[in-house]
Amino acid sequence: MKRKQQLGVLGYPSLLWFLLFLVGPLALVLVTSLLTRGTYGGIEWTFSTDSYVRIFNPIYLEIFWQSLKLSLLTTFFCLVIGYPMAWAMATSSETRRLTYIFLMSIPFLMNLIIRVFAVRLFVGFDGPLLALLNWLHIPNDPYSFSQNQALVFYGMVTSYLPFMVFPLYAALEKFDFALVEASYDLGGGAWAALTKILIPNTRPAIANGCLLVFVPCLGEFVIPDLLGGAKNMLIGNLITEQFLKSRDWPFGSALSVVLIVILTLMALGIQRWGKGWRKNRRSSATSAKAMT
Repeated sequence: MKRKQQLGVLGYPSLLWFLLFLVGPLALVLVTSLLTRGTYGGIEWTFSTDSYVRIFNPIYLEIFWQSLKLSLLTTFFCLVIGYPMAWAMATSSETRRLTYIFLMSIPFLMNLIIRVFAVRLFVGFDGPLLALLNWLHIPNDPYSFSQNQALVFYGMVTSYLPFMVFPLYAALEKFDFALVEASYDLGGGAWAALTKILIPNTRPAIANGCLLVFVPCLGEFVIPDLLGGAKNMLIGNLITEQFLKSRDWPFGSALSVVLIVILTLMALGIQRWGKGWRKNRRSSATSAKAMT
């Protein structure tokens, strides 16, 4: 029989903190999204669903789609780049492993805004990149390197890559590489070892890394604002504009609620995919024998 777990006395402060600083603000956002914008900003206590109807405007749907597409691309490229990096870290010697971990941790030693500004200054009008191109007499448009979608994508990938690498490294560090060697000995190639041995056994780590990258990327507003400017409007920037500049709190709250729903559904889907590895754990552990 399972013992019935009860919330101890020490658990009540945590529960109170959870209710006050998570459930409470979310409930406030939900209530605000169902109210009406005042004439000069703020809110009026008049029930209305106009903010949710307004979201279906093609302009806002396009912003949602662009944000979702950029987040998925960022997550995919972080996975493609991060998996080999985590593999190299996990299979290296102990001294090199510590060095790689330190190098991957360096970005966390400074603020995100400082890192984004560094990228912006590097490719800016008077930055080192344009100075080098001018010194080499390479024709260029001095404004083409700053504030564009490609630069936003680069900033997103470089900023969130460590969030993908560390969960993968933690899983690969404990991985039994004898399975990979057995697959090669039994005639399996690199692709078979990757798809039938490595990926099935590291699916929880892949799912965790994707969650850590995708969730903040979809609501990111600092990187698109600094590197994309007015040329790139994403959902995070749109919500910020509604609260701080347009002062349309109901519409900003409605956008936030829809964003939370999308993030919740995507997170549940990713977690479900990550937990699916248990069903195939036995087959993946013995798949090396089938590669004859």
